[in-house]
Amino acid sequence: MLIKRAPMFKASEITDDRLYLNRREFMAGAAALALAPSIVSAGAAASAPDGKALQSTKNEKFSIPDKPTPFKDATTYNNFYEFGMDKEDPSKYAHLLKPRPWSVQVDGLVHKPRRFDVEEILRFPLEERVYSLRCVEAWSMVIPWIGFPLANLLKQVEPMGTAKFVEFTTLKDPEQFPGQKPSFFGGSAVEWPYVEGLRLDEAMHPLTLVTVGMYGQVLPNQNGAPIRIVVPWKYGFKSGKSIVRMRLTEEQPKTAWEKAAPQEYGFYSNVNPTVDHPRWSQATERRIGEFMRRKTLMFNGYADQVASLYAGMDLKKNY
Repeated sequence: MLIKRAPMFKASEITDDRLYLNRREFMAGAAALALAPSIVSAGAAASAPDGKALQSTKNEKFSIPDKPTPFKDATTYNNFYEFGMDKEDPSKYAHLLKPRPWSVQVDGLVHKPRRFDVEEILRFPLEERVYSLRCVEAWSMVIPWIGFPLANLLKQVEPMGTAKFVEFTTLKDPEQFPGQKPSFFGGSAVEWPYVEGLRLDEAMHPLTLVTVGMYGQVLPNQNGAPIRIVVPWKYGFKSGKSIVRMRLTEEQPKTAWEKAAPQEYGFYSNVNPTVDHPRWSQATERRIGEFMRRKTLMFNGYADQVASLYAGMDLKKNY
């Protein structure tokens, strides 16, 4: 993320200045948006210890054999717009986030709505899975995530038969997330709180991970502490960070980037080399730490596991 510290990154892999300014201009010209209140505030209590080790079992079935991205790169080159638009902002401002106390409300179309405390979530059997994470800006990383299948949590609240989607909401607190503060240039790129969503069958797929750690330790703040979702066959912005609510719905949620730029960011956002972003190709990617570009794989290389979820769908129309 920090250009001075990482000379291997091409300028094309850094957020384009025009993109940054276009997003600011978009928001400056938009009508005022109604901002929903956050579900829970992380408060001012002490943070979880940085680097605290997490015990987990390696899941070889769902891990790729690729060499993980260096920890330093994975924690200093990030998209986490709650902290700011630039790649260095998450690590620069991560100290402002207080990941304790924290809880996640799971409700909506469920028979047993409940609030899960983060310490309760940490008592789920944890696995380490090495996943590739692909960014829509055509760069990728390989990260050993620690977590458990989202399905294990959702089964505890017993989804109703009418539930078809899961909506994820991140924390809204401008004091902890400076990127959420209005600015002279017209405000943030997206409406806060940040909202993402999955179809229920995507959410229940065994690859979809409630993630609480990486590289053998608790999640660093800049990577989505204390709880995030990782959906490895989709572009990275679908993997919501610092989540405070999961709501099961019958209607498809309207996600943050769909609201901000629907012509660029669709609901599904599956990694697809044949569907380009309006400003750049998705046919190839640059893995952080590598010199050469590589071909982008359909569903980010997880086609054998997830292609059946989209049988009969037009993946260019349903981008």
